[in-house]
Amino acid sequence: MLSGRNQSDEGAPTTGRMQQKRNIQIIEWEDLDKRKFYSFGVFMTMTIRATVYPATLIRTRLQVQRGKSLYSGTFDAFFKILRSEGVQGLYRGFLVNTFTLISGQAYITTYELVRKYVSQYTDDNTVKSLVAGGSASLVAQSITVPIDVVSQQLMMQGQGEHLTRFRLNLNTETGKKKVFGQTRTIMAQIFAADGFRGFYRGYVASLLTYIPNSAVWWPFYHFYAEQLSKMAPSDCPHLILQAMAGPLAAATASTVTNPMDVVRARVQVEGRNSVIETFRQLIKEEGCWGLTKGLSARIISSTPTAIVMVVGYETLKRLSLRPELVDSRHWKYFGDQDGWLTWCNDNQEVEHN
Repeated sequence: MLSGRNQSDEGAPTTGRMQQKRNIQIIEWEDLDKRKFYSFGVFMTMTIRATVYPATLIRTRLQVQRGKSLYSGTFDAFFKILRSEGVQGLYRGFLVNTFTLISGQAYITTYELVRKYVSQYTDDNTVKSLVAGGSASLVAQSITVPIDVVSQQLMMQGQGEHLTRFRLNLNTETGKKKVFGQTRTIMAQIFAADGFRGFYRGYVASLLTYIPNSAVWWPFYHFYAEQLSKMAPSDCPHLILQAMAGPLAAATASTVTNPMDVVRARVQVEGRNSVIETFRQLIKEEGCWGLTKGLSARIISSTPTAIVMVVGYETLKRLSLRPELVDSRHWKYFGDQDGWLTWCNDNQEVEHN
């Protein structure tokens, strides 16, 4: 997720970079109508989650299965689930997973507030992004892990039920009772087997997955945006470069952190206590290739998320401006060479070196 920046914070300007004669107005946290921001944010996040959820479910089943005992790959899993379980099978656990919207909003809030706090001590954008991203992941995962534990157990029902400790009697649950009864049944089984601690199984693995993922994403995003800006024609809209850089960074981060994501999924679904032992067994049974399980599905699911995160977040902030700012300013979009979004007043002057 991106926030605007003042270019004067980044040191001396370089040739070809858009410069300012007067202060560029950045949409900061305090400029937002928080009610609009969270309302639009929830709608945007919900739309994306509904779109990518089937890929998330497939990724989980691929990561947990032994070898290729059930599916040979992402597309094989997709068609097998669709044939045997229907579209509903691709959305097992989705209702529970929607509660991660809470963690999504917590991530956004933490990211913006920590970034603002770190700005008091350094102007280095990479440092601000790394610290804010890592802190946001820590807060979000503390909320997300219990939801993930339950939703992943629901994902594994159907064709994957033999891979998990907990089972549902799907034939006896119908209608509304089926939707909510399954969640209650899984939660009761988890609590009976492991107590409250069971809902935080894989917490350490999740932190080891998502904090580095957030930390890796930002530097690579800047790198790809810079390289694309060098290769693209001078009249190419920066928004297009940003839309390309985001998914490339997401694919890179997913590749780097996927081994730990496989371990995380197995710890949570199989009920293991040790991250190290799970990692060793995975290597012993399936070799290094086992660490790539679900990678393609993960990249597929992260691509639209990255595009929206890069392009949509600043638009979301613009739509969420406090009413008095909307009435008093006429905003225009400008993109700088580093791939950042800024909005400035019509009355302000900008020039190119």
